[in-house]
Amino acid sequence: MTDRSRRSPTEAEIAAINARHLIETPLRPADLLFIFGTREDVEERVDEACKLWRDGYFRWAIVSGGVTPGSDLSECEIIAGAMIARGVPADIILREDRAMNTGENVIFSLPIIDAALGLANIGSVICLGNTWTARRYPMTLHRHWPEVEKMLVMVDSFRTPRPLWHTDAEFSRRVLNEWDKIEPYKARGFIAEWPARETCDR
Repeated sequence: MTDRSRRSPTEAEIAAINARHLIETPLRPADLLFIFGTREDVEERVDEACKLWRDGYFRWAIVSGGVTPGSDLSECEIIAGAMIARGVPADIILREDRAMNTGENVIFSLPIIDAALGLANIGSVICLGNTWTARRYPMTLHRHWPEVEKMLVMVDSFRTPRPLWHTDAEFSRRVLNEWDKIEPYKARGFIAEWPARETCDR
């Protein structure tokens, strides 16, 4: 059996991933920043969330992520605590601390957002997460909350420029692993196509 995590992408696949997966969306101020929990590159995620706050890109935030092996604290607690320590007001951060995957991030967070803010009052969301997972964040959100406008911000600690992900063995492994999930997840109804009109403009 071929180990797909170690496979080499074709030129066509590299082009498709750069155009359709590692999507760079125009960024404008949003009602909500949705921070997907992580064990990887936590500092980078916190840095970006704080920068977005300082630059006025969101009014509210939700941090979602449960307790993962090797930690006594949930991803939510770690990320939210770091944001607060760096000046983001605690009272604008909603918390979801049970999710163990991207689907649960969204499914468990929506009732919390609705109870605190009202889903109908949120018109736009910035999804913040790992570069390699990329559009699977807004695709998951789109499956369960199609009405809201979605933007995507990605972070990572790789020194390799994002369009050259395929030249770094570990970066490539992570991107391909996530890319390979897209079509099966769509087929199983876990995610929905986003954006509706894909573009190759970068």
